[in-house]
Amino acid sequence: MRLLAAVPHEAGTERSRHVAELILARFRSFGLDAKIEQFEALMPRPVSRTLELLAPERYTAALQEPTLAEDPTSGQKDQQLPTFNAYSPDGEVTGELVYVNYGVPADYRVLDSLGISVRGKIVIARYGQSWRGIKPKVAAEHGAIGCLVYSDPRDDGYFGNDVYPKGPMRPWQGVQRGSVMDMPTYPGDPLSPGWGAVPGAKRLAVSEAKTIEPIPVLPISYGDALPLLRNLGGPVAPEAWRGALAITYHVGGGPARVRLALKFDWQTRPLYDVIATIRGATDPDQWVIYGNHHDAWVNGADDPISGQVALDETARSLGALLKTGWRPARTIVFAAWDGEEWGLLGSTEWAEAHADELRTKAVVYYNSDTNAKGWLGAAGSHSLELFLSQVARDVTDPASGKSVLDALLARQRERRARDTTVDSVFALGALGSGSDYTAFLDHLGLASANVAYGGAVDDGIYHSIYDSYTFYERFLDTSFVYGVAEAQTMATAVLRMADAPLLPYEFGAVTRTYRRYADEIEKLAKKSDTTKGLDLAAVRAALARLDTAARAYEAVASRLDGVAVTPARRRALRDVNVLLARSEQALADTAGLPRRPWFAHLIYAPGFYTGYGVKTMPGIREAVEERRPAEAQAQTARVAQALDRLGDVVRRATAGLEAALR
Repeated sequence: MRLLAAVPHEAGTERSRHVAELILARFRSFGLDAKIEQFEALMPRPVSRTLELLAPERYTAALQEPTLAEDPTSGQKDQQLPTFNAYSPDGEVTGELVYVNYGVPADYRVLDSLGISVRGKIVIARYGQSWRGIKPKVAAEHGAIGCLVYSDPRDDGYFGNDVYPKGPMRPWQGVQRGSVMDMPTYPGDPLSPGWGAVPGAKRLAVSEAKTIEPIPVLPISYGDALPLLRNLGGPVAPEAWRGALAITYHVGGGPARVRLALKFDWQTRPLYDVIATIRGATDPDQWVIYGNHHDAWVNGADDPISGQVALDETARSLGALLKTGWRPARTIVFAAWDGEEWGLLGSTEWAEAHADELRTKAVVYYNSDTNAKGWLGAAGSHSLELFLSQVARDVTDPASGKSVLDALLARQRERRARDTTVDSVFALGALGSGSDYTAFLDHLGLASANVAYGGAVDDGIYHSIYDSYTFYERFLDTSFVYGVAEAQTMATAVLRMADAPLLPYEFGAVTRTYRRYADEIEKLAKKSDTTKGLDLAAVRAALARLDTAARAYEAVASRLDGVAVTPARRRALRDVNVLLARSEQALADTAGLPRRPWFAHLIYAPGFYTGYGVKTMPGIREAVEERRPAEAQAQTARVAQALDRLGDVVRRATAGLEAALR
């Protein structure tokens, strides 16, 4: 970690290439077959940034994070990327300021009730409650001409704890950099949607890209936000909108008047994905893939190096096995992605470039990102729920000495005492977007899971110059035992999936979970006269058929326990495993979701107005939320058909398994 986080290494730079080459050299030293695959993506860097308060007083924003003597790498000013939001357009705008809370659609409904319009004005929103790119997107839809996004101390500053360096929270001039790409439309290079951005590939014109924000947007610190918010008039903000600055929060508009001017260089820059493989001995054309990104906004000890070093340790341990003569049954692929911070660039371009091969060969995609002190967090395809609970059962929790599963369940019981909606059993969460699993799950329909530890420490250094080795060692994993736990967890998951005679998919959790999604949508639909007539009978009937198929499969699969898996039986199981590996793809539809065809999975997708957060059965759910009853009903038919496709795969796998057991 100290080595990889020694200097800033944002994507598109020689420093990012250097980090990729360090990872490449380590993979090769472990005995893995490793290479760098290069792509090119639009990555505009800032040329100039200006933010001024013009009235009723004057103030020029600092737009810079100060060096802290206690954190040596915070002083690497000549190598630090300025504070900015990637994929903001150029622009110079002047206007009255309006405070819009988190800047999500519900907040604009509150503004409407107050008689406040943002048309022709600049909005200021606080970070949180959505993907940051939602904030300028929704602001523009309501007529705003510019957007500022700041971190309020109530959310990740002094309200929760002492600020860095005394404590772990965001200091006064700390800024969260980040992309504002419209990722709910599609992630990856904005100029190559749906195909890999290899050198020489066709590209859209910048004016044709659908994921670049329509209005200028800039992130600022709460130190720079304070003079702006202090000079707002108009109605006092609703109680839920009030942050922790020592002011009375007003909505505006005005009398605060601001000028925002941004210019970017609009350059295409290189990406360096590091790919390492251990070829399978008996099933080399079945791939178990495990990825983590290596690029950071600045030094990135937590995001992403904490996850990358666990992947590195997993690769090292498997390399040690390899040197003893061992080989896995299936091929294992390790990936260190570039460009994740800008919009999942490296993983998306690699997945698009290798799409046909992945649909044929990929068995599972595991993802990690940040990792720290706390409890296991896992989300993904629900066919993996039982398998991942068994992995968690067999790894030791560093804090308690219990199994990771028992530690997690104890934590959930504590939380359930305060919140009865918390699960009392191990339950895999659903994935929307926000990290490198997105192209694999949401676009290609490959079974995927995101696995990491965390949750014990609240901090405020995300995407700032203070995400450093010094900070990480002091606050997030002092003895690095959770990095070890992550490596043990992922090594167990990778090895078991790579060597399992029968791929460990299970479909009971699928039907249980999807029924809950249907129940949620039905309740949501009944809240509106427009959608209360939604008929989910086709979905429920398809779920019943899938449940019958899942039970039959489990009954036959249980007979494999204790049965000798001879070479002949393993060959007979190969066709069953091919079906299981492609089962998740049954839930994808190449036509995609309404108004965003890149997203093909009909059960999981990031919300169009949440970005990170998942919308389950998104075609139906979002049509209900947007009060499109005809579209909602049409989407129920598509989901029912997808569930029937999955049921057919499960029935065929059952028949194949019965034949293999004879």
